[in-house]
Amino acid sequence: MATMNVSLPDPMRDYVQNRIDSGQYASVSDYVRDLIRRDQSAIMDEERWLKELDASIDESLAEMKAGGGHDLDEVCDAIIADIRQSAGGQSRP
Repeated sequence: MATMNVSLPDPMRDYVQNRIDSGQYASVSDYVRDLIRRDQSAIMDEERWLKELDASIDESLAEMKAGGGHDLDEVCDAIIADIRQSAGGQSRP
């Protein structure tokens, strides 16, 4: 196993030591390894989310090219018309 030296400001060092003293971690190395694992996991989650987003966008674009989907301007106009119609039946203060 390789060794790395890390310099920390005193408040950070104290924080890490408190985590160890509380029994949450066995050592500084244990704490740092956990942080690295969490960082790796977060990056993998983000990459997975981006791939799913790209796939969803590609699917939506293909649907639009095939004539599916709705025109955003038309949808917004219909929503606004519905709101105005609903508001028209209510009294205003």
